[in-house]
Amino acid sequence: MEKKRKRIALATSRIYDPQTFSFIANLNETLKVHDCALLVFAINSDIYWDESLLTAEAYVYNLIPYDDIDLVIIMDEKIKSHTVSDEIISKAESHNLPVIVIDGKYENSHNICFDYDRGFEQIVRHMFEHHQVKRPHMIAGLPANPFSDARIRIFMKILEEKGIPFDDSMLSYGYFWADPAREATEKLLQRPELPDAIICANDIMAINVCDVLKAAGISVPDQVLVSGFDGFDEVNFTSPMISTVSCNTTLLASSAAKMALDCLENKPVEDVYIIPELIPNESCGCPAHMDRSHTRISSFNNSFYRHQDDARVLYTVSSNMEISGTPEEMAQSIKNYKTNDCLCVVDQKCFDSEKNYFLLPEEETNAKNLHLIFDSAYAETHEEAAPPSVKETPNPFENVLAGDYRDRILELTESGYPVIFNSLDYMNQPLGFICFYFRGYIITDYARSASVTNAISMGIGGYINLRHQRALLQKVDEMYRHDALTDLYNRIGFNKIFEAEMKKKENLNKPITIIMSDMDGLKYINDNFGHADGDRSITAVAKALMDSCPEGSLSARFGGDELFSVIIGDCDADGIIKKIDEHLLEYNRISDLPYTVTTSCGYYTTNLDSEFDLMKVLRLADERMYDIKKTKRMRKEIPGY
Repeated sequence: MEKKRKRIALATSRIYDPQTFSFIANLNETLKVHDCALLVFAINSDIYWDESLLTAEAYVYNLIPYDDIDLVIIMDEKIKSHTVSDEIISKAESHNLPVIVIDGKYENSHNICFDYDRGFEQIVRHMFEHHQVKRPHMIAGLPANPFSDARIRIFMKILEEKGIPFDDSMLSYGYFWADPAREATEKLLQRPELPDAIICANDIMAINVCDVLKAAGISVPDQVLVSGFDGFDEVNFTSPMISTVSCNTTLLASSAAKMALDCLENKPVEDVYIIPELIPNESCGCPAHMDRSHTRISSFNNSFYRHQDDARVLYTVSSNMEISGTPEEMAQSIKNYKTNDCLCVVDQKCFDSEKNYFLLPEEETNAKNLHLIFDSAYAETHEEAAPPSVKETPNPFENVLAGDYRDRILELTESGYPVIFNSLDYMNQPLGFICFYFRGYIITDYARSASVTNAISMGIGGYINLRHQRALLQKVDEMYRHDALTDLYNRIGFNKIFEAEMKKKENLNKPITIIMSDMDGLKYINDNFGHADGDRSITAVAKALMDSCPEGSLSARFGGDELFSVIIGDCDADGIIKKIDEHLLEYNRISDLPYTVTTSCGYYTTNLDSEFDLMKVLRLADERMYDIKKTKRMRKEIPGY
């Protein structure tokens, strides 16, 4: 398909977060006016700057098609991983692509950032200068974290300006999260005197500080003032509402769009720094900042309650995928009203039932052969959406614009809406990717994408494991039912399958023939040439028996060198025995052994009716076989006699 639009890749996380959602919508609306398409590569969890937490879902960033895009935008503060950002920047640089980093600062990139230091200084000064705080306490984030350390320095600077000596008792660490912040607040409650203000390094900690204080009977703000930082939507649904500084990522969208367009037109570009907005609120004693409108509450409720049945429905999708019998059936099981507007691309090696994909060496799973297995728009009629099991064409490229899905995704980029990619992964092993192509900006659709990704990942992963287990069980069952030396049925295997044949109505009153075979001179071969040669000779006779009997015959070895075949229906038993002899004659000619492999055969034919007695017929066929062997012995045709 001919390229029509400029293509911009956006690397981010949690597209259902209201700020990220709004950023994507605003960015795309500006870009599409200028004939640009947005491809969004997202994980559904934050890495929190801990590079040891890099999980398989980060594989989605490896799928950015650098040869087919014109620019990369990275939402660094949303991904929270320098490793990921550095790798994307490096790959983009090797393809001579400009990179814009949102809320972060890297070399070889253009940067759009909030001035967090000036933003945090606003809220701290507000607490000191507007509310005359005298005994402040700060709950910082992670120890040795650059964002946390910068906010500590600002706190200490303003303390010094106000002539308030700093000591270690004025600082706790809440790790930017709920439980550590609650623990820090509980320790403050054990002190003989509470601070008159608790200044938190982010909103999550401020919300939990207020909750612990209220539970202890401490009034906020009458007894203790509390402030946060970040401007999360959650602060509008607390009581009291939290004083904060809005670092709403949506505010960066217009700057990002302008910078992107300037880059594409090769215009000069300078880094942009935006000062966050101070939002005084109830928790510091200011009047309520009325952003808690009925419209916002309605939207919030709609996001979390209208789709509360997602888990139940998607669990059924996953379960149906896992228990599917074939890759085709598994792919069709994805179809559901909850999985609309998506397509799935999976590594073809996943469907090799002989191997467990999750136990393969790393070098085998690193190089993926990606193929389209499902497209909700064509789930029943689109031939290209066939499972990888039926694909023979290798796909040497590992990105979202390669293989048998390239034209389809290029078609989707022409829609005017973002095309969103998540990694499909199971047991921390990436399997491929899922592409969402929503026709509109509805946050509940974006929220549903994470659940759909997880459900389909679980379904594919469960199917792979279960199919491999079935293959192993089948192998064990085959080993259990078959004689290890000859591959004929053993006694247990034969009895089971023969009982099934006996119950088939179409076999009732049909002729049934038992051909017994007993190798000639086995003891002579064992004594003179060894048991290995004896076993090889038994195997040769077994193969002669199987190859000579018609298709559908049941051949078994109950022990030693006594073999037999059961043939249901008309047959030429004498002709079969002749074929067995001819087969062994040819075997002896080709093998050129110092001994001759032969067998004696006898047969008995009767009807398969209600009076049929297998053991009786086996005995009759055995008697005829021994009559033939006796004749051979008398003629000294068997070695050792």
